[in-house]
Amino acid sequence: MDPIVTAILLGIVEGVTEFIPVSSTGHLILATELFGYDAKTWAAFNVVIQLGAILAVVVQYWRTFWAVGTGLLRLEPMSIAFIRNILLAFLPSAVLGLLLKDYIDIMLGSPMIVGWALILGGIAILAIEKWAKPGGPSGVAQLPVRQALGVGLFQCISMIPGVSRSGATIMGALAMGIERRTAAEFSFFLAIPTMLGATTLELWDNHEQLMAGTGVVGWTEIAVGFVVSFVVALAVIKAFVAFVSRSGFAPFAWYRIVAGSLAVWLLWP
Repeated sequence: MDPIVTAILLGIVEGVTEFIPVSSTGHLILATELFGYDAKTWAAFNVVIQLGAILAVVVQYWRTFWAVGTGLLRLEPMSIAFIRNILLAFLPSAVLGLLLKDYIDIMLGSPMIVGWALILGGIAILAIEKWAKPGGPSGVAQLPVRQALGVGLFQCISMIPGVSRSGATIMGALAMGIERRTAAEFSFFLAIPTMLGATTLELWDNHEQLMAGTGVVGWTEIAVGFVVSFVVALAVIKAFVAFVSRSGFAPFAWYRIVAGSLAVWLLWP
């Protein structure tokens, strides 16, 4: 398949799945496996195009970021608390990500891990939806330090491909009593430093090949995937928040269980 067409398809997959609790990385790994792409060739691409989806968060919530930025200049407590909570939640995955990168890269090459993680994650979502008792409306800045750090610890679980970064953070937040909308938005905001860090690390590891232009996947394919993932994610974010506020997360759990079971069945050696 033409690399540009592949970049478009993977960009769509990334944009649709980055912010819903079904694992964008897991779906990209399964896509490369099921459609016959070389997973190693597209590994860096799969990480870097997540920045397109992250840019969609910045555009969607630009008023929030503008208010926080201007508030920081005036040393407003709510703006300081917002940044504090994002950085606290980012810290655990930043440290573990650096320490365990080699092991994470090994897991990224195993689509079978993705299949089982989808199934188990779906079961976990159903359990949390049934027993968690989220509190009333709040906001990212209003969260206490222990909850912000707790969400960050839950995010570390998403280093296992197929777990879902958004799924781990949102479900972890719900389990700690954070209401749905705040849980979803905290997950979106936390994605910004997390994916910036992961992308920077991936670009550094692959900079020689990208600069030389010797690989099948170059800057053109990355640019196409970036734009596609941005456009698709922009449409998904608003719809997702409205959907979960109304219907909860159970539909995504059942999707994970079905998709994971299908993946395990198709990939069973």
